[in-house]
Amino acid sequence: MAEPERPRTEPRLRPAPLLFEPAAAASDPEHFFDLESIEDPHHLLDRATELTHAFRAATDRSMEFQALAAAQLADPRRFDRLTPGSIADRAGWTEDYARKMIEFGRRLQRGGEGGLGDQAHG
Repeated sequence: MAEPERPRTEPRLRPAPLLFEPAAAASDPEHFFDLESIEDPHHLLDRATELTHAFRAATDRSMEFQALAAAQLADPRRFDRLTPGSIADRAGWTEDYARKMIEFGRRLQRGGEGGLGDQAHG
C-alpha cells in the first residue's frame, strides 16, 4: 500500500537534487548517491532524509502525470480512446486501479485536488 497522501494545504518541499551517478558508480551495487562514503552519521541521516523526500516528491509528481495521461487516453472525445483495461495493460495496473487513476486524472484536469490516498497500486 502507498503511504497516505500529504494534505495539499502543505507546501511542497523542494526536493534535494537527484544527481545522476557516473556509469562506473552505478554499476557498483553498494554505491547509492554516494551515501556509502559519508562517515558522519548526522550528515548521513540528513542526506538520506533529503533523498527520501526527493524520491517521494518525484513519485507523487510522476503519479499525477500518469493520472493525467490515463484520463487523456480514456477521454470519450478521442476517436482513438483506450478502455480502462487497455490502459491497465499498458501501465501494469489492475483495471480497477486504472479506473481510479482515470478519475484522479479527470479531477486534476478540472483543477481539483485529492489523490488516491492509501489505495494499493496496480
